[in-house]
Order: sequence, then structure tokens, then C-alpha cells
Amino acid sequence: MLHERILALFFIILISPFLTILCLVIFLYDYYNPLYLGKRVGKNFILFNQLKLRSMSKKKITYLEHVTSSSDNDPRITPIGRFVRKTKLDELPQLFNILFGHMSFVGPRPNVLNEVEKYYEQEKNLLSVKPGITDFASIVFADEGTILSKSQDPDLDYNLYIRFWKSCLGLIYIKHKSFMLDVHLIFLTILNFFNREKALHLISYKIAKYSDSYKEISEICLRKIELKKVNFDNKNFINYKL
Repeated sequence: MLHERILALFFIILISPFLTILCLVIFLYDYYNPLYLGKRVGKNFILFNQLKLRSMSKKKITYLEHVTSSSDNDPRITPIGRFVRKTKLDELPQLFNILFGHMSFVGPRPNVLNEVEKYYEQEKNLLSVKPGITDFASIVFADEGTILSKSQDPDLDYNLYIRFWKSCLGLIYIKHKSFMLDVHLIFLTILNFFNREKALHLISYKIAKYSDSYKEISEICLRKIELKKVNFDNKNFINYKL
């Protein structure tokens, strides 16, 4: 939407000095392009280049070359990369994706093609809207790297422990999407930096209010329950009345 693009341009101008400094610091670490362009699947299955501040070394680590999910102890992550990831500053260049019309401020996080190809029929509805910088799932699983930190196979464990819940939360967002919900999620994203427990409590409460069938998901949102392996198929999404 036009108002999102105008707002994105405003923020780009506002943060451009800070973003320039960050890019310079990343460049001086190993003298490679400080920006990372990753192919992602957007609305209506259209591929686009997602912009991020580069957090990984350009030096090749062959045994991790095809790993798309990464943990906090991934050897490819640089020292400055750990900082921009932890603070989510690596997402700032996605303001340009909003400006170009690829993304929105709020929406399900975009995924890589090989993961989208695994989607069940219900999950494909995640591609009915533009992907966003933040949503329910990106707040609840902001510590995804920590969850996968002890994993021997981050891609596999992502699909076993995280994927179902993230997809459910994305589908819940789409079902209840509104301007006020977007404003609320932006507020919760900011709150998550200062008081994560409060942000998770507010998300859990909001999800529970939507439907009695979301009770299990709302409890997961509190992140007090240890994540278990979830074997699921398309029927699981339908059972949640998404």
C-alpha cells in the first residue's frame, strides 16, 4: 500500500546515517558487501530478494553450505553479526523491501523456496498476503537461534519443533488481520525488546480470545512449555479451524 511505502521511505531517511555506520562496520570486518540478498517467496508465490545486514562470514564453510536455518552458535556468524541478530538490526534494510512493494511492516515472515515447497495446503495460505518484518510468530520465536543452538541439524529441527507453531500463528494473523492488529503487533515487537515476558503474555491473551480452539497455541506463546517434536499434516491445521 502507498502509505506503507511512504512510511518506509520516511524511516529510511531517518535511519540512513545509522544504517551507513552499521554497513561500514560490517564491511571493515572482512571487506565484503555488508548487505545480504536472499531469495524468498512472497505474496502469490512470487520470488523476491530480501535485504538484510550480512551477519555471516563470506568464507565458505562447506558442510553448512545448504543449511537455511541457523543457530546462535553457527560458526558462520561473525562477532558483529551476533550483535545485529540479537538486536534485530539486521532486519532494517527490509524497509527497502517495503518501499519496493515486496513486503509489509506486519505479516508472516518470508521463507526460502525449498521450505515453501514443503508447505501443506493450509500453509500455502501464508502466501495470500505480503510477508512482513514482524508478526505473532517472529515475536514468539524471536529466540529461534537459541532453540536450535544445540541442534546437529537445524533445518530438520526447525521443521520438527518450530514450523507448525509458526505457521499456525501466521494463519491466525491472516484470519484476523486488521489495521489495529498491525499497530498492536508493532507495539508488541518494540515491547519484546524491553519486557519479553509481558509481550508474550499479551500475545497469548490475544490468541486465546480469538477462539477456544487456540488454547494450546496460546499456551505455547507463553514459551514456558518445553517445545516437543510435532508430527503434523494438513488435517492438524484444519482441526485448529484456521
